[in-house]
Amino acid sequence: MPARSIGTATISFGLVSIPTKLYTTNETAGDIHFNMLHDADGARLKQQYICTKCNEVVDREHMVKGYEHAKGQYVILSTEELKALDAVATQTIALEEFVPASAVDPLYVEKSYYLGPDKGGERAYKLIHDAMLETGLVGIASYSARGKQYIVALRPFQNGLIIHQLRYAQEVKAWSEVPMPDLPEIKAAELGLAKQIIQQIAHETFTPENYKDEVQERMMELINRKIEGQEITVAPEAPTGKVIDLMEALKASLGMTKADAERKPAIPAETAPAEEEAVAAPKKKAASKKR
Repeated sequence: MPARSIGTATISFGLVSIPTKLYTTNETAGDIHFNMLHDADGARLKQQYICTKCNEVVDREHMVKGYEHAKGQYVILSTEELKALDAVATQTIALEEFVPASAVDPLYVEKSYYLGPDKGGERAYKLIHDAMLETGLVGIASYSARGKQYIVALRPFQNGLIIHQLRYAQEVKAWSEVPMPDLPEIKAAELGLAKQIIQQIAHETFTPENYKDEVQERMMELINRKIEGQEITVAPEAPTGKVIDLMEALKASLGMTKADAERKPAIPAETAPAEEEAVAAPKKKAASKKR
């Protein structure tokens, strides 16, 4: 069934205004949800709000929103005042610059939304789509909505447009904060084998349909067993072995037996020296033992 719009936005492109509709990119119908129940009778529980001062249960009609401006001190905002705060939002995607698509690191992407053309904006919508497609650039814009200003990236997607809500620089933890020990030098033979493993499973394109949520499928299988009256038991954990020798682990990853290691594999010209060294190592070791 056709997607339902969750809002509207206007792309501001120079003096051109392009009315659009926003659509969520998420498909959550298959998510597994659990409810909190009373263990005595299996009835569903409902959430209650308790006043921290008088300990009374507060009904929704007696709830108001407030902003904590100091520890334990709040300024209460009325419904009309909250609407005034939301009125600051312009719902305009104001394009400020265009950059190469590769310049926007996926680290900064927080959410994504589809953008479809709204009535009267079809021609301008197609124009900006085609222009970005031919230049290979994506638009960076400010977008104000729901009492907050966002930074977004606008790019062509399929035959339309998509926006990615980006994090601000101060919202991204610096890599320098990650504790990193001194990393060892990698041997050419190890690098050669690692590259060979990568090439064995390399593909030209990414096909997301090839991947399934096996954990969720397993969960549903167990839940259905429970519905049918069967017991759910914990499966034994698979034994995990320690990697003793990196080279041996790499060879095992390639499916190499000892006999395979003795045979010289077909090696691409650009990786031949490193991989020849990896294959020759067992031969040298065997020859030294015979002396």
